[in-house]
Amino acid sequence: MKQLLFTLLTCFAFLFTAQAQTSTTPVIPTEDYLVTISTSYGDMVLLLYSQTPLHRKNFIDLAQKHYYDGTTFHRVILDFMIQGGDPNSKDSIAGNEGMGGPGYTVPAEFNPNLKHDKGALAAARMGDDSNPQRASSGSQFYIVQNKGGTPFLNGSYTVFGQVISGFDVIDKIAQAQVDGAAKPLKDITMKVTVVKMKTKKIIKLYDCAWFYKI
Repeated sequence: MKQLLFTLLTCFAFLFTAQAQTSTTPVIPTEDYLVTISTSYGDMVLLLYSQTPLHRKNFIDLAQKHYYDGTTFHRVILDFMIQGGDPNSKDSIAGNEGMGGPGYTVPAEFNPNLKHDKGALAAARMGDDSNPQRASSGSQFYIVQNKGGTPFLNGSYTVFGQVISGFDVIDKIAQAQVDGAAKPLKDITMKVTVVKMKTKKIIKLYDCAWFYKI
């Protein structure tokens, strides 16, 4: 009886340990989507987190439909971030940037492991007063430019991707001349492409194995 009890306890301990290891060990996908945001200042290459599936799918869907092509980085603040993805930025109406979108929001997907480090891709949103659930804009996003990150935004805005190449491009855009509303005096348009690629090839090209260990 004692031997049987010991055997059962050993099995339970093994199963618990195996389950714990499985839940905490990152799973590297065989393939992944490589995102490129092309501008007149150069290209930024990004990966999207699997931990934020709603934002990931939404961004990929919009990019594949060429939704972002021709939109601009309409709000640029040096030592903070660069913001874009508003379809209103494609029209000639002055002052309506920052208010557009696809007509829906995306539920917040906060993850303590995904932080506002430099190059973090995060979703813009309406303020807490009108948006207590902190749901994200359907299309507008920002990329952190501050070299020390913006940790005060962690847990308030959904981080769903990370720049892995083109950090200098973020800096160049952030240094553009802007007006009183932080809008660049000269439009900085973008084209966003998404390519599915073998993960091993992505890691080899961009030395980004660290991304899949978060």
